[in-house]
Amino acid sequence: MTLQCLIVDDEPLALDLLEGYVSKTPWLALAGKCSSAFEAIELIEKEKVDLIFLDIQMPGLSGLELSQTLQNGPRIIFTTAFEQYALDGFKVEALDYLLKPISYPEFLTAANKAKRWFELVERKAVQPAHSSIFVKADYKIVQVELSAILYIEGLKDYVKIYRDGIEKPIVTLMSMKSLEENLPESNFMRVHRSFIVNLEKISTIERNRIIFGKIYIPVSDNYKEKFQKFVNERFF
Repeated sequence: MTLQCLIVDDEPLALDLLEGYVSKTPWLALAGKCSSAFEAIELIEKEKVDLIFLDIQMPGLSGLELSQTLQNGPRIIFTTAFEQYALDGFKVEALDYLLKPISYPEFLTAANKAKRWFELVERKAVQPAHSSIFVKADYKIVQVELSAILYIEGLKDYVKIYRDGIEKPIVTLMSMKSLEENLPESNFMRVHRSFIVNLEKISTIERNRIIFGKIYIPVSDNYKEKFQKFVNERFF
């Protein structure tokens, strides 16, 4: 596997340093280097780019702002001199965050993480459709079998994925909406602003609540009609 990567930084020395690191890394190929986010946008439209090493603080358009325009586009590893941007980086689902000055071992660790992510995605592509999803948890990428999920709870910028027979949930930094879009509608249903349930795991319903052991999941008014239709078709 060879990843086509782009380096974006307004500092010439940083561009040259990362270009040297890319050339030393066997599974990386340089698609280009840009000194601004605007140049990067033009290049991404013309060239195949898998991975971007992206500076955050740049004039005109910051790296964070650029990343927010790249939905379903290249994956990102942020490079910056400012540690306070780490949380913002993970909110846009960056693969990693490198703090300047960047050594080659640090760069290589991040590049390895990117390589593993793309390998997991490639492996998922040859698996049966909708058998599992990949989420980031504790700075790792975790494969979650859909059949093991009981329910999912949303908490602001995070979601908790609860699995059958496992007490501790998987906690990942992503929105309920983005996770919901990756779940098959035939098996999963949103029943509340904060809850998605695995329809195959439902065995008990009481007064507009779904019961999983000692856990009661409310069905809110906004989702009641859709859920009631499912109940009528499945249980009656």
